[in-house]
Amino acid sequence: MPAAQAADHLSVEPRAGLSDAEAAARLERDGPNIITTQRGRPWWLRFLAQFHAPLIYILLAATIITLFLGEYVDSTVIFAVVLINSIIGYIQESRAARAISALAREMTTEATVRRGGRRVRLAASKLVVGDLVLLEPGDKVPADLRLLRRHDLHADESPLTGESDPVSKHADALDEATVLADRRNMAYAGTLITRGTGEGLVIATADATEVGRISAMIASADTIATPLTRKISDFSRVLLIAILALAAVAFIVGLFHGRTPTEMFMASVALAVSAIPEGLPPAVTIMLAVGVSRMAQRRAIIRNLPAVEALGSTTVICSDKTGTLTQNQMTVEAAWIATNDGSTEATTYRFTGVGYEPRGEITNPSHEPVDPERDVALMELLRCGALCNDASLLAPDDQDRQRWIIHGDPTEGALIVAATKLATTLDRSRHAETIADIDPERLSERWPRLAAIPFESDRQYMATLHAHPSNHAPSRGTNATIYLKGSTERVLALCNAAISPDGHVIELDQDAVHRAAASLARRGLRVLAFAMRAVHIPRVNDPEQEHELTHAMLDPSETHSDADAEHPLIFLGLQGMLDPPREEAKTAVTRCQAAGVRVKMITGDHALTATTIAGMLGIEAGNRDSNANETDSIPHITGAAMEKIADSDLPEIAEQTGVFARMTPEQKLRLVKALQSRGQIVAMTGDGVNDAPALRQADIGIAMGITGTEAAKDAADMILANDNFASIEAAVEEGRAVYANLTKFIVWTLPTNAGQGLVILLAMMIGATLPILPVQALYINMVSAILLGMPLIFEAKEQDIMDRPPRDPSRPLLTHEMVMRTGFVGILLCVGATAMFHWQLGRGESEEAARTAAVSAIVFGQILYLFSARALLRPAWSVPLWSNPWLWAGIAAMLLVQGVFVYVTPIASLFQFAPLDLAALGFIALIGVLIFAIIEIEKMIRRTVHQTNDPDAP
Repeated sequence: MPAAQAADHLSVEPRAGLSDAEAAARLERDGPNIITTQRGRPWWLRFLAQFHAPLIYILLAATIITLFLGEYVDSTVIFAVVLINSIIGYIQESRAARAISALAREMTTEATVRRGGRRVRLAASKLVVGDLVLLEPGDKVPADLRLLRRHDLHADESPLTGESDPVSKHADALDEATVLADRRNMAYAGTLITRGTGEGLVIATADATEVGRISAMIASADTIATPLTRKISDFSRVLLIAILALAAVAFIVGLFHGRTPTEMFMASVALAVSAIPEGLPPAVTIMLAVGVSRMAQRRAIIRNLPAVEALGSTTVICSDKTGTLTQNQMTVEAAWIATNDGSTEATTYRFTGVGYEPRGEITNPSHEPVDPERDVALMELLRCGALCNDASLLAPDDQDRQRWIIHGDPTEGALIVAATKLATTLDRSRHAETIADIDPERLSERWPRLAAIPFESDRQYMATLHAHPSNHAPSRGTNATIYLKGSTERVLALCNAAISPDGHVIELDQDAVHRAAASLARRGLRVLAFAMRAVHIPRVNDPEQEHELTHAMLDPSETHSDADAEHPLIFLGLQGMLDPPREEAKTAVTRCQAAGVRVKMITGDHALTATTIAGMLGIEAGNRDSNANETDSIPHITGAAMEKIADSDLPEIAEQTGVFARMTPEQKLRLVKALQSRGQIVAMTGDGVNDAPALRQADIGIAMGITGTEAAKDAADMILANDNFASIEAAVEEGRAVYANLTKFIVWTLPTNAGQGLVILLAMMIGATLPILPVQALYINMVSAILLGMPLIFEAKEQDIMDRPPRDPSRPLLTHEMVMRTGFVGILLCVGATAMFHWQLGRGESEEAARTAAVSAIVFGQILYLFSARALLRPAWSVPLWSNPWLWAGIAAMLLVQGVFVYVTPIASLFQFAPLDLAALGFIALIGVLIFAIIEIEKMIRRTVHQTNDPDAP
């Protein structure tokens, strides 16, 4: 609607606003302007739900059984493990509530409104539909507004739309189909006014705002289990069924052997306790915590432990562009000057260096350094950009700033840096005067500003008036210069002459300028045109009249004297700028794609800019069809185009597309779901409120630590401390290392549990005495898991870990190789322990001594098998023997603890152990060595016969 019609529709008089009574009535009807926190299950129910998992059932059963057996210490330890894991799960599930609370905080502010003809300041929560809100620089927009009036109004909408630059606003009606990012007559809740003033009509508050809709999407987004949690859940369910089935079968078989039900019940309890991997949950938790610590050292902060492993499983990274893949610092890349022959490339100057640090080189078309005496037009072009400018460049200092920063618009900041680069590269002894006329630090003194017209979207240019350095003071009767910058079309319309590289005024070839601008734009550069005009300020006695005159002179379409008419606005040239990609991001993208992780760019910026940056980063190489030509354009799609794609067609298109531009929150969420529907493990980055739903839906949500909003951080699993894509690649590497080490732990711990279970199962099946008691099984499981298994956490990353393809998400936790190894090693330990038990009995030793020998055989077998477990298929000696000092410390500790439990009488009697003689110890050592040798021979045979090449093999 036109602005006036919108006001009529909401029954408000724009000059007066709502009356206090009407505002109170609407507040009573619609409620306060506060996002509703979605009500979920009470905290105690969410906490109890954490115990609803198969592995937890097993551990709770172990707790009850050990309590029944009177083993209070073991019962307490196992229950503590259950409790800690449940607390972690409860914290994880609370993320959605925190994200929605953060959204509510985004809208907690004050607003200036007009009510009853009065200007009042009130809490944003009291705003109602129909209120007239007054906007000024620095204001956070308190509700969704339809703009009625504005003057040079610009808003930073990056938290909502992802648009990297402040957006200019107007009050004109727009087509109803206009997408969110292009609704220039709207100001949305949570965005920031960066420049100008305006007045808007509240059309939506609280949950009806765009931010409120995002809140609802966060609440409705699915909480995706990570690959590890899904696999452990499946594994635990199978393990639970298998243990109960074996215990039941063994119980029945024992009854047939004439054993009493009480005896068989205790034997079944021993079997269940021995087979339960009590060390697995704490091992997983500790291993993930170590991964968290390692990632923090690489600037990736993990908020959710399972996210560590999810990163290692990632198959697709959907990354934001601005600040993550790029510097988030606009940089002038090229400048173009007109010539008589109308050429394009022949007059293009190149700029090196990135970001706001004024370091780099500027070379002329012949690739030679700039010469002020020869490249006169470039001097004037850069001076124009530096003077027609409201930004400032701040150097780093030792305390507050660690890098160069810009105060003001990033585009204007790039122009300041370009001029400063030239000033710092010139020889001060030869070009002192030129440097003084180009260095932004001295320009304001030598070329004082007399007047200015700010940029507005309908005018499409900014103009400033400066006194000439030849004047001793900027006063009446002085010479001055108008400097102007703006869009190419608008600036050309005001010019009828140009300046050549050597400084001569020439005829303006507008077609050549348009060709040059198009050439720069095709490189993804944002292009600005520049012009100037020399004017004379006549002597005027009235200061007010003088002020009006200087401002009137800034209208380039007007002349104010015959002299002005003889000197038209002169076109100076073009400057093209870009937010350049991070060099480390380019390397990281290459490494990710080499590792089989596809990188996709998701941005609120325009498609041309996005595809240009994607090409510079090499993203297209990982997303193209294998038959595509190198010259093919990067596959990309816009939000408007995505709206027309059916849900059934989107997954395939999403997989083939490398760049997604101008995306809305709903589209980002839809994209993540589409990729997940194809079995992809999706990592999604974001920094704005608009990214929060997709971050929560993704398998691993990654928020920006520097530029990210609180809503994005609270919805994410990981936060990048430096907003750098390279940290994501580092986190993926660490995640893969965590999973590899977790695999080593599982390869080690499951066979030892299986060995104990088989020892007891065999005894029950043949009706023999149990070689291991339940309390002894608990001792082996808990102590050895901590002292022997945990050191595997600290295994060094393997050299080729980022050369392997991502794991298939459907790949089970236990691969065929791991199942075979579990059964094979379990049988070896069972045979060794059973043989040791009966050998001791045959020597006339007591049952306590025989059981002690059986337990010791399992422990020593575990120690030697530890070296084999460091490599599933490769020989044990392929891993450097001393590469993990924690391993040796764990072995030493395990031997010490075993000695204490066997030879310290009070502890030995508690666990029903007895001392062993040298013959028994020698036989135990022999059994361990034989187990190690047989495993290594089996590995060699498997490598030789099957030539297996498992990409996940540790």
